[in-house]
Amino acid sequence: MNPHHNAFPLPPWQHNAAGELRKVGVELEMSGPDINQLASITADYLGCTIEQTSRYERTLKGDPAGDWVVELDFRLLKKLGREQRQADDLGDELMSSAEEVIKWVAESLVPHELVSPPLPMDRLWQINEIIARLRDAGAKGTADRMTNAFGMQFNPEVPDTDAGTIAAYLKAFLCLYDWLSARANINLTRRLSSFVDPFPAAYIRHVVNPAYQPDMVTLINDYLRANPTRNRALDMLPLFKHINPALVASYTSNTLIKSRPTFHYRLPDCLIDQPGWGMHLAWADWLEVERLAANPERLEACCQAYRTYLDQGLGRLLNNWVDQISANWLSEAG
Repeated sequence: MNPHHNAFPLPPWQHNAAGELRKVGVELEMSGPDINQLASITADYLGCTIEQTSRYERTLKGDPAGDWVVELDFRLLKKLGREQRQADDLGDELMSSAEEVIKWVAESLVPHELVSPPLPMDRLWQINEIIARLRDAGAKGTADRMTNAFGMQFNPEVPDTDAGTIAAYLKAFLCLYDWLSARANINLTRRLSSFVDPFPAAYIRHVVNPAYQPDMVTLINDYLRANPTRNRALDMLPLFKHINPALVASYTSNTLIKSRPTFHYRLPDCLIDQPGWGMHLAWADWLEVERLAANPERLEACCQAYRTYLDQGLGRLLNNWVDQISANWLSEAG
């Protein structure tokens, strides 16, 4: 058996509301191979065919899970790349020249991105196989240059859309965030970019109160009042837009929010050029959120312990919450 198979254990809640194995979409940002190379390496591994969607986008067809996408992650260039131009038109020539300048600047700052379709969880080992092939081809990650604010994001499908389930995940994530952040050791450029800002302290205290058991409208309203932004380590806006699009639209008109029945986990860097790095590392950390969310008694006790810690004021300087998590609140602890 491929060794990568065993690197991706399944969470306690393995199936969605339809009884199917839950799925995970993965997004990898990198530099190095150009769009055609990135598409070719991935398509060769998957047995897919490549379609040129635009000058800066490729679609990989033939995976039963759906289409893969390879793109230069820059909206203006993608828009320009979809436009057709006539070679004998002076205005089009000027636009082409401007596009080339934008492309030249963008390719030194903007990542190429590989986006998977929603993959059944028992296929996640294939992400590590693709990572290994891209690393061999010279792919570079977050640490390669100061300007590389590159991330690896993934989108675990929710088991169901009950308010109690979603609130349990939020509580578990907020309780474990300090540990997750320490484990991820986020690159300074990504931290300064605000892509993965932490949740506001007042919102954390509100949600981790064991008495906080909201209905869905209250849960979404509370979240959006405190976090009307995509820039959170766990972005809930795609899920909430899927559940109640009108309510989300009343807080934000951001067209980048895509409706989907998933959590959007944005925290990890993409360290694709480092030997031994793969999705399995961040997946193992995410599983701690899954396991805590799925254990109501343990989750309530953890929330109470975290509230006690937050109430200590300056005493927190002598009592590290990350150490408490490691000693008491991980799946192998206590």
